[in-house]
Amino acid sequence: MSVSLLDTAAPGFDRPLAVLEACHGRIARQCNTLDKLLAHLPVHGADAQAQQAARAVLAYFDTAAVHHHDDEERNLFPLLEQAGAPGACDLVEALTLEHDELALLWRRLRVELQQIGTGAASALDAALTHRFIALNRNHLEFENTHVLPLARQVLGAAEIERLGRAMAARRGVTFVI
Repeated sequence: MSVSLLDTAAPGFDRPLAVLEACHGRIARQCNTLDKLLAHLPVHGADAQAQQAARAVLAYFDTAAVHHHDDEERNLFPLLEQAGAPGACDLVEALTLEHDELALLWRRLRVELQQIGTGAASALDAALTHRFIALNRNHLEFENTHVLPLARQVLGAAEIERLGRAMAARRGVTFVI
């Protein structure tokens, strides 16, 4: 088990579904930061606080969020399909399409955040930012209320361990039970 800087226990990869759920919480917090940044920029421009927020959002979505989608698409979703989870194929297709849309939106938003992060620009496309935030929030809510409970219901201990090992390996972390 790893420990966060806030002294609250973070789930280890021996509990991969809890790790995915914790990632959802971090994505939601990054969306909150984007909301705040959108309101901050017209008043304060790309000041040091805005630059720091933009860089933090960039760092998260360029690394951890990419790993998270890979965790789901390469490992969790195939396990759900192999387990014969009801509606898994349709579920996986819909969620993968949403991941693709999020990636497209991110590529556009990323360019703007990079400019804000260096102080070269002081505005975000509000419609793009709102769409990215809304799609993320809806996606996370759906996964938390449908996908993760389904996974907890249909996956056995061996599949859970396989998922955790794959997630740890993706991040170059030793898997510990």
